[in-house]
Order: sequence, then structure tokens, then C-alpha cells
Amino acid sequence: MKRRRVLFVRFSFVLLIVMLLTSVNFSDLHATNGDNLIGVGAISRSMGGVGVAAPRDAISAIFANPAAMCTGPYCPGSQTVFAGTYFSPAVKSRITFGGNTKTTESDMDVFIVPALGISTPITNRLRFGFGAYGVSGMGVDYRNKEIDLDGDSTNGYEGDIYTQIQIMKFAPNLAYMVTPNFSVGISLHVVYGSLDLGEGTSHGYTLGAQLGAIYKVGHLSFGLSYTTAEKIKHSRVYDFDGDMKKDALKLESPQNIAFGIAFEPDRRVLIEGNVKWYNWADADGYRDFDWKDQWVYALGLQYKTDSGLSVRVGYNYGKNPVKKHDDFNMMGYTEIQGKKTGNLGYEYLRIVGLPAIAEHHITFGLGYEFSKTFQGHIGFMHAFKNKIKESDSTGTYTFESELSEDSIEFALLWNF
Repeated sequence: MKRRRVLFVRFSFVLLIVMLLTSVNFSDLHATNGDNLIGVGAISRSMGGVGVAAPRDAISAIFANPAAMCTGPYCPGSQTVFAGTYFSPAVKSRITFGGNTKTTESDMDVFIVPALGISTPITNRLRFGFGAYGVSGMGVDYRNKEIDLDGDSTNGYEGDIYTQIQIMKFAPNLAYMVTPNFSVGISLHVVYGSLDLGEGTSHGYTLGAQLGAIYKVGHLSFGLSYTTAEKIKHSRVYDFDGDMKKDALKLESPQNIAFGIAFEPDRRVLIEGNVKWYNWADADGYRDFDWKDQWVYALGLQYKTDSGLSVRVGYNYGKNPVKKHDDFNMMGYTEIQGKKTGNLGYEYLRIVGLPAIAEHHITFGLGYEFSKTFQGHIGFMHAFKNKIKESDSTGTYTFESELSEDSIEFALLWNF
């Protein structure tokens, strides 16, 4: 047993180093509940992002509900999970000025988003976990696209735009089994954020926390999780007031609450539903860009055969949080954290530069237990095409964005 623990520590340390090296720049990830991932890890993502009540691996337990460290199939032993997401967004914009329309595709490439999860017992009731994962992000790249906003190309194409938001979390976790049916947990979030609004990248760090609880009765599990708001101040990111100086922007990952119910009649079948609330309307940065609160609904199903093969499907829906401002005054002003900005540029940045508008997602995946100690999992996600469109009060300008997404997820699990 001692030798297995030593191997677990060494192996997990190697994966952590790989994780840190590969996640230095996971770049323009287009997450899909606002700018958050629907889930982390191939198992959760292939089941619509569920996991608050009954996660199937250590990494989704740490992300979805820290109390789950004591209740999953990885107990009572130790588990290391190395996962990744191959993400492919398709983003287009249509800009109409004076009756002329230009359709442009964002130069978003394919991106790899790594993730790591570790779970190990300290005592029979107390467990330690650690997760490191990209959790949210979005962005567009319309540089050198000749997008003309004033009808005069001789003075440059001022509609070219580049934006990038990315957030990564490192989450040490403790979970305690109060009774065989009731567990609680807490994660410390060490948050790294990067923001670029086309005038240079700003980096920052902050701390947050996630609390969770799981109660099991018969074939049912009930999960509850709360994550604090996590604010990062980004210095010198954009000249909002036109004074030729770059202003700061506070960007706050919103507080959120998640609730889940899982039904597991036997070892073969698992059905789970989750509901999550994101408080975008009160989060700095997102409030400035007039995002509304978002309810996310997820449903996942897993069927596991006696041969070790698991089949999974899921669905995830979260209404687009970006408000439409039809009939906006292009000559008016809007304050962003105390700085006045012209409404034309403000609306252009909101609709074209930050199009977090995906709503409907379908997912499916497969998993296989090659042995008692090793598993492999793969999943797929498709976010259906969605659009947002608004025009100014004179009908001179119309801004429209269109977004769809596809991803492939993979995970390798080692039990010790």
C-alpha cells in the first residue's frame, strides 16, 4: 500500500508539471455558459456538464462540488486524472454601415485546454484533492479584416478588433464524510486571469472559494455548491474615455450556485440533472457590458455495461446573457467603471468583440475500463449556432455576431 501511495504522489507530480507547462497560454477558449465551460473533464462534458450530485471522476468532483471527493467511484483509494479539450469555435460578424454589409470570419483556430485532477485519502473520512484547469474564456480576432465603421477607408479600418479573456484555476480541496450519507467540502481557488481588448495583455491573480455538500438517500443523491465572486483588476487594457491613456478594468468571475439531483438505480445506470445560477448582472466588468443573470440547465445519462464500456449523452442550455440594445444612441455615452465611452464603440465591443451567446449544447461520449487501475474516456460537444443583432436609433449601423462551437474531450484515469 505504501509503495502505491509513493507511485501516486510521483505520478501526480509529473502530471502537474505537464499541466503547468501546457497551460501557460490556453488562449482564446470560447466557453459556453456565458464565458464559462459547461463542465471540466471528458466524463462531465459528455453528460452535458453535470456532476454536482454524482461526479464520476476526481476532476469533475473538484470543479462541480468539492464535497464529492468522499462519494465518488474513485473512493476509497486515490485517483489521478489528466484531461484535455480540443476546442473549435466558429465566429462570424456582419457589420452594416449606410446600407453596405460586410461579413467577416474571426481567425479563431483550434485550441487545446488541459486539466488535471487528483484525489487521495488522508483518513477514512477526510480526503484531499487538487485540480488545475482552464475554466472560462472568450475572444475574437478580426485583425486585418478591413472592417470599415465610418465609410472612409483612407483613414484606416478602425473596425478591426481583437479580444481575449482567459481564466484558469488552481484548486486545493478538502472533503469530509460527516456520515456515510452526508459529505461536505471546500476548495480554495487560486485564480489566474488574462485580458486583452486589443491594446495589450494584462495579467492578474486573485483568491476565491467553493463550498459544497452532498446527501445520499437510497438511489438518490442531492448536491449543492456555492462559488464566491472572484475579481481581478487588469491595468492599462483600454482607453475608455478617449484621453489617450489606457484605463484599468476590473473583471469579476460571478458568484454562482449549483444544485443537482442524481438517480442511480444500480451500478449500470446514472441519470443526473443540474441547475446553476450565474450572477453576471452584479459582477464587475460583465455588469459594465450589461450582461444579465443566467440560469443553466443540464441533463446527463450514463449506461455502463458489464464489460467496462460506458455510454454517455447529455444536454445543456443557458440563455445568452448578453442583452440586446436595439435603437442605441451612437452619439451617447456609457460609463465603464467611471470612464465614459461612446456608445458606438461600446456596442461594437459588446456585440462583435465579446459574443458569449451560445445557448443549446448536445453532448455524448464513451469510456472504457482497461483494468482496475486504468480508464480512458472520450467525449464530444456541439453548441448550436446562435446569433445576436442590434441597430442604432437612426438605422445607420447594425452589428451582428454568430457563434457555434464543437469540441472533443479526452481523459486518462489512474486509480491507485
